[in-house]
Amino acid sequence: MNAAHPPRAVDARFRDLLAGEWMKLWSLRSTPWAFGVGAFAVLCVNLNATLADYRNYPDYPEGIRELFVPVWAMRDAFTLGGAMVFMLATGAVGALVIVGEYSTGQIRTTFAAVPDRRAVTAAKTLVLTGVMLGYGALVAGVSFAATQAVLSGRDVGMSIGHPGAASAVVASALLAPVCALVGFGLGALLRHTATTIVTLTGVLLLLPALVDGRSRWSATVLHALPQGAWRRLTEVGESPVPVEFPWTAGGAWTVYAVWSLAAVAVALVAVHRRGV
Repeated sequence: MNAAHPPRAVDARFRDLLAGEWMKLWSLRSTPWAFGVGAFAVLCVNLNATLADYRNYPDYPEGIRELFVPVWAMRDAFTLGGAMVFMLATGAVGALVIVGEYSTGQIRTTFAAVPDRRAVTAAKTLVLTGVMLGYGALVAGVSFAATQAVLSGRDVGMSIGHPGAASAVVASALLAPVCALVGFGLGALLRHTATTIVTLTGVLLLLPALVDGRSRWSATVLHALPQGAWRRLTEVGESPVPVEFPWTAGGAWTVYAVWSLAAVAVALVAVHRRGV
C-alpha cells in the first residue's frame, strides 16, 4: 500500500510546479504587453494588406482575379510581415520565461525549493506550450476571419472549409509555440536577454532573408527553418510564380516538430548540466 503513495505524491508535486510556472509567466509585466502588442501588430499588418487589395481589386487584371481565391486571399490572411512580427513576439516571450529568472536570480530560489531541474524545465515547457497554443489559435483565427470578412465585400473571401484553408490556419497557430520554444531553448543556453533576443532574431528573421531559394542549397536551408516551413504550409492553390525547388507539406510539418523537440532538448540539457 505504501508503494502506491509516491506516484500520487510525485503527480501532486508536478501539478504544483505547473501552477507555479503558470503564475510566474503571468507575473512578468512583459507578458501581457507582448501578447497584446504582438496580436494588435499582426492584425494591423494583415488587415492593411487586405484593405489595399479590397480597394484595388476592381483595377486588377483578369489573371490576378482568377488566382485571387485562394492564393491572394490566403496571403492577406497571413502576410509575411505579420508572421515576422508574430515570430519575434512569441519567441521573445519564450526566451523571457527562463532568461527572466536567471537575470533576477529567482532561479536559485526555484532550484532550492525544487532540486529536480528537469522537472522544473518540463513544467516551464508545458505551460509555455499550452499558453502559446491558445494564443496562436486566437490570433490566427481572428486574422483569418477578419481578413476574409473584408474580402467578402468583393465576393472573394474564403471560408474555413475551402481546401487548404484549415491547415493554413493551424500552421499559423502552431507557429506561436514553435517560436516560443525556440526562444526558450536559446534563453536556457545563453542566459542573457540581449544576446538571446539578437540570436533569436537572427535565426527566425534574418537568416531566412539571406537565402532566397534560387539554388538547391539555399532552398534547403530555407526549407529547414521555421519561417520557410510556415511559408510552405500556408501556400494554398497554385502559386503564380513557379517554384524551382519545392518542398512538401509533410516535410514542413516535420521541420516544426524537429525545431520544437530540439529546443526542448537543448533547454533540458543546458539547465540540468550548467550551474546557476
